[in-house]
Amino acid sequence: MATGHLSNRGPTYRHPEEYIPLRLLYIRPADAVPSSESYESFIHRQRAEGEQREQREEIEENAPKPTPEPSFWFNWKLWALGLLAVCTFVTAVVLPIEIHLMNRYPDYSPLSYTLQTAYSGVNFFDAWDFGNGTEATNGFTNYVTREGAVWSNLTYATPEQAIIKVLAQDETGLAGRPTVKLLSKQRYTQGLFIFDIEHVPYGCGTWPAIWTSDPDPNVWPSRGEIDIVEAVNQGNKGVQMALHTTKGCQMRKVKRKQSGKILSTNCLNSTNNNMGCAVSGPTDSYGEAVNRNGGGIYAMEWRSAGIRMWFFPRDKIPHNVQAALGLSQRSNKDVKPDPSQWDEATADFPSTSCDIDRHFRDHRIIINISLCGDWAGAQSVYADEYGCPGTCSHYVSGTPEAFKEAYWAINSIRVYTGI
Repeated sequence: MATGHLSNRGPTYRHPEEYIPLRLLYIRPADAVPSSESYESFIHRQRAEGEQREQREEIEENAPKPTPEPSFWFNWKLWALGLLAVCTFVTAVVLPIEIHLMNRYPDYSPLSYTLQTAYSGVNFFDAWDFGNGTEATNGFTNYVTREGAVWSNLTYATPEQAIIKVLAQDETGLAGRPTVKLLSKQRYTQGLFIFDIEHVPYGCGTWPAIWTSDPDPNVWPSRGEIDIVEAVNQGNKGVQMALHTTKGCQMRKVKRKQSGKILSTNCLNSTNNNMGCAVSGPTDSYGEAVNRNGGGIYAMEWRSAGIRMWFFPRDKIPHNVQAALGLSQRSNKDVKPDPSQWDEATADFPSTSCDIDRHFRDHRIIINISLCGDWAGAQSVYADEYGCPGTCSHYVSGTPEAFKEAYWAINSIRVYTGI
């Protein structure tokens, strides 16, 4: 057997120490022992290097690992600092501006008022046009002409008072109950309007109002509407005072000096079921409570600074109003009404977020007693809220005696111009 061939060699035995765990050996590319180094030295060196490498790996594995810095989106410290910065900005900049805006209030400095128009006495109705036909608010009404009103005794005037009422006799079927709507011939832009009223209409199905506007359907509500006296059915929830406008007039977050309750703040007519921006007076500011007390004064001041309205019970009329209207023993027609000396307004509509001059102009005074319609006749109002019987149109048509209290008794209306 030839000894030069490895395949023919017999088994070769090494000392146990020569067997080294593979993990401790560093296998060189050639896996050869250097010619200058003995085999035993090579094995010893490889073993030492492997043990050192294993110790380093163990130290690295057991060493405490540093906590990685979180990304921005999960860094609560950065979020906290950001939130603090925002809060500081809001507190230092935004909030003071908001408070300033909410505390703005127009200059209602006193104006000197001069009487422009007086509606009173036996010739009261000469200064008015009579509306006729049906109601634009879907009322169950039949507005009569002046001749029809005189013939039906729905309007008449004495030296002391003008009467405007609903026909309180006869069933009317489907035609609507005869009633009256007056529109002043004179138009107004701004002024002080004082209504001395002894009796207000009320009762199930009624929707009376005293208001100013240009009611031409081709114009309304571009020139605005001011509701000075308005109520429905028994009217025992108080008078409602409101503005109706096109877009751009609102009373939200606006400082107001008034005693009435805010019902809505957007004056845009198409919002809140056409309510406009509305305020309600106390429960004794309309209905039977007013009539039992001998009526009172409703007043409206319309100026660039804003529109304010008041209700004064008969026993609480301001002295300068009593004197100007001849209602007291100290009457003096040279005395001018002065709202700056009156109590706080029932409703205040300042010009802060509403350009009064742009939204209101060329108004006629309108006095009417509508019946049923979109507000008074709505089942949720007529029956559910006020507890009136049946349906509104059926009740109005078939119960004429229910309208004996459905009339205005107006002592006078005076309009003043301010300078």
